[in-house]
Amino acid sequence: MSTNIEQPVTQSATISEEQMRRFSLQEIARTLADCEAVPTLEKLGGILQKAEVTCDDLRPYRSFKPGTYARHRVFRNEFVEMLVLCWRPGQRTPIHDHNGSHGAVMVCEGVMWETLFALDEDQKLFYRSGREWRACQVTGAEVPDIHQLGNPEVSGRDLVTLHIYAPPLTVLNTYRVGSAEVGHYTPDQFMDGAGI
Repeated sequence: MSTNIEQPVTQSATISEEQMRRFSLQEIARTLADCEAVPTLEKLGGILQKAEVTCDDLRPYRSFKPGTYARHRVFRNEFVEMLVLCWRPGQRTPIHDHNGSHGAVMVCEGVMWETLFALDEDQKLFYRSGREWRACQVTGAEVPDIHQLGNPEVSGRDLVTLHIYAPPLTVLNTYRVGSAEVGHYTPDQFMDGAGI
């Protein structure tokens, strides 16, 4: 299930400067590098909630491909990885799960559509719901969520998203609506970018 991990903003005299501090892309990478175990989805969401990613931060990773979205690795270690994905209108992921990883996504610019799916008693995939995410909004996917992300054709503009997965993605399971067949997708086969 898609998890809206946005936290309500509260005004309080007890909020420390550290709690109010925003993280650049490089600071997020340093925070992830300090992880000594696989971080929870809540931790990943909290990191993205504090993100203040600028156009300058994204410039090395902001490139697009015709026909499919582009994946750019920013950081990876044994516990976690961070990617910037760039999407033209109409581009989307296969329907997939994260095969044992959980992940948080922040929309940096544009509009992202997320479609959620589930398996029926015969293990056939069916549509559950959909949601639209806009700039600065954060969502998350638990294990064993099945979803599809994309940039709607009708948006008329590019989409840039920041993703953190823990542990790093390996082989994802892919699905088709109405089918019990499970395929496989290796995201590293479609990776660009040298990272930080």
